[in-house]
Parts: sequence; structure tokens; C-alpha cells
Amino acid sequence: MSESHRSDRENDSPRPLAETVEDTGFEDGPRHMRGMRDLTTGPIFSTLVVFTLPTLLANVLHSMNGSINSIWVAHFLGEAALAATANANIIMFLMFSVIFGFGMAANVVVGQSFGRGDLQAARHAFGSAIGFCLGLTLVIALAGYLWSDHILAALSTPPEVFKLAKLYLHYTFFGLPAGMMFVMVMMGLRGGGDAMTPLWFMIMTVTLDIALNPVFILGLGPAPRMGIAGSAFASACASYITLAAMVAFIYWRDLPLRLRGHEWHYLKPDWALLRVVAGRGVPMGLQMVIMSLSTLVIIGFVNREGTLTLAAFAASQQVWNYIQMPVMAVGGAVSSMAAQNIGAGKWDRVEQTTRIAIGINFAMTGALIALVTLFDRPILALFLEGGGNAIEIGQHMMHIVNWSYMLFGVAMVMFGTMRANGVVLPPLVILTVSLFGVRIGFYFLSYSTLGVDGLWLSFPVSTSVSVVLAFLYYRFGRWREKTLQIHRPTLRPSS
Repeated sequence: MSESHRSDRENDSPRPLAETVEDTGFEDGPRHMRGMRDLTTGPIFSTLVVFTLPTLLANVLHSMNGSINSIWVAHFLGEAALAATANANIIMFLMFSVIFGFGMAANVVVGQSFGRGDLQAARHAFGSAIGFCLGLTLVIALAGYLWSDHILAALSTPPEVFKLAKLYLHYTFFGLPAGMMFVMVMMGLRGGGDAMTPLWFMIMTVTLDIALNPVFILGLGPAPRMGIAGSAFASACASYITLAAMVAFIYWRDLPLRLRGHEWHYLKPDWALLRVVAGRGVPMGLQMVIMSLSTLVIIGFVNREGTLTLAAFAASQQVWNYIQMPVMAVGGAVSSMAAQNIGAGKWDRVEQTTRIAIGINFAMTGALIALVTLFDRPILALFLEGGGNAIEIGQHMMHIVNWSYMLFGVAMVMFGTMRANGVVLPPLVILTVSLFGVRIGFYFLSYSTLGVDGLWLSFPVSTSVSVVLAFLYYRFGRWREKTLQIHRPTLRPSS
């Protein structure tokens, strides 16, 4: 970005939020900043770390919740029930990807609005995204409930688990609106700089979900015995209870994104604003789909190598899910922090945030990889009980693959910064090229020479390409010149 262009952007930026709020006559100033964190001032390193850690812990809890629920189902109901949940979870992941994309886009718009000091624009964007996604999830939930048979048939669900999967899917769709709204509210709060409130309520929903699973599966106390449906019903109950508690907390604490008076009209979707959100949200959701589809393709290649290699890969994948968590948490924190600073016109802080985040990613991910490498055998033994040869295969593949997640983290940080300015298509293209073109291409070209090692080496090769492409676009692309055309609502005093 040229200095003159950057200067113009900075001169056009409004005053700090607390000052703007007082001048508009809406509120009485700083008390409405409770729970929000100003990410445009103060030391970048400590601010970024403090913002990253709650997001990281929330991600860990979410993954642990899924693992523990699977243990409940497998322990009480057996392998057929566990297979049934897997079929339903594929569908739910696709739904989550769509809403996650909208949530991240709303996060960016809210963050930039806060950075500009425009509280009403932040509420308008948040309300419009919530209203639209609530309507969307209700339609999806109803359609999914009615067409569960067709959905499971399209997935070629085995006959022996079809009935179980249908029961589980019905209650999963019942809980879908609450679960998706929970994600949307969390994203909005993080866009305003509040990472702690989402963490506390993630702890609440995980605790409820884990505790209620055996209650409804087995019919403990006055609860009905529901079998596999009880697991999905427990998750739905946890989502609705936690969502209600979080909304009540937002109003009790009078957090900035709460809506009152005329602001309730913001829940009516503003199509001009939603075009901005959807234009960024759909590609963000597709990024998750692309990563998942690439994993499915890799699993297809692994299947050709035999049962031991497949078991080792499945165990390693469990470990990689946790190794990726610091990467995703840092990337999300960068997006929120950069969005506020872009909104405030503080481009120097945006650049510094990116550099510092890359260093934090190296430190956190590197430390985790070192720990996993040091204890890789006992860690793999948790998933491969009695599998001596499978453990050795897993150790070998992890020694090749693990370090590539540090490079993946560098790309995700740069993607997070670009995303904060509404630039989402280039990261999607880069991920598609690296995960499909480069990774799969390298596997086919090297397999005749390297064998299965060509598959493991395709991970660091593809991530290296993604980092190079991400850096080239971050350094030389015109993403800094993009602007989010955010509609600002007409300001009227609250009734």
C-alpha cells in the first residue's frame, strides 16, 4: 500500500469507540465496553497471547468433548452405534463449515466496526448475521429431520447401522439451531475483543454434554432410556441451555453487542450487509471443506497400504488434530486483532501483529511438536493398544509430518491477517492448489520411487508451497487496498 493511500485511510478513521459512543447519545460511554477488549492499543505480544490462550483452550475442550462422547457411545452401545454417529457427524461438519464461515465473516465486520469506533455498525452486522443464520439453521434442521432417510442413503450408510444413524441424526438436527447460534455469538464476541466469555460458556456446554450423555443413553434417574438418541439429545440440551445462559449473561453484563429498543430491527437480515458477509463467509467455510476433503482423499491412499498403516494413520491423525489447535487459535486471534486495527487505520500494528503471531506460532506449535516427538510411543499406544508394528509405522510418519504444521501455522497467520480485511478468495485458491494439486501430485509422482514415504513427504512439500504462495500474496498482493463496504444504520436514540 502506498504511503499516501495509507495516510488517507488513517485520516478517515473515527475516534475511539468510547468517545464515539458518548457523542452519539446512545449510551453512557465506557460502561458499555464491559467484556470487550481494545485490541488497537497496548503491547501487541501480551495482548495477542492473552487473546489466543482462551481460544486455544476452547478448541481443546471442543475436541475433547467429541472424543469423550464417542467413548460413551462405544462403551455403552458398541461399535455399530459408534459407526452410526460417524455418519451423522459428517453431515454436521458440513453444516458447521457453512455457519463457521458466516461467523468468521461477522467476526471481521464486527472487529473493523469496533476499530473504527462505530458501535451501531457492529451491532447491525452482528444482529443481521444472527437473524439470517437463525432462519437458515431452522430451515436446515427441519429439512434434515424430514429427509434423514435420503441423506443417509446418499452416504451409502450400511444397513446394519442405518436405523441407529437415523435416530442419532434426528436429535442432532433438533440441536442444530442452538449449536450454530452458539458459534455465531462466540464469533461476534471475539470480534469485539472478548475471548473469555466464549471460553466460560464453552466450559459450561462441554461439562453439561459430558455429564448428560450417560444420563440419557442409559436412562439414569427420571431420564428416559434413549440409547444412541440419548447422546445426540444430551448434546442438544447442553447447546440450548448454554445458549440461553450466554444470552442472559450478555444482557446481565450489558455487553456492547446486546440489542435493545429499535436495535431489535437489526435481526431482520439486511441484504446489502449480508452480501458482504456471505461474500466472505462462503469462501471461509469452503476452506474448511477443502481441508476435510483433502484428508478424505489421503485416507483413500492410506487404505491401499494395509490395516497396520491405516491404524497408525488414524492414531497419528488424532495427535495432529491437537497439534493444529495452536495454529487455528493464533490464526483466529490474529484475524480479530488485525480487523480492529484495520478499522482504526493502524496498519503498522497490523504488520507487527502478523510478525509477532508468526513467532508465537513457532513457539507454541514447536513446543507441542517437541513434546509429542519426545513421548510419541506412549502417546500412540493410547490409540494402538498392543500394536507394536503399527506404533513404529506411526512414529515414522509423525517424524516426517509433524514439523510441517509449523509451516502451516505461518500460512494461517497470513491468511488470518488478509481475512481481517475481507480478502478470502486468494487463501482459498492457495489452499486448494497446495492440498490437492501439490500434495496429491507429489504423491503420484514420487510413489514409484519412495513408496508410502512419498505420501508422508507430500505433507511438508505441500505446506511449504502454501507458505511461499501465502507470503508472495501477503507481501506483493493488493489485499491492503481492499475495503469492506459496511452499511451503517441510521442512528436513533434507544427507546
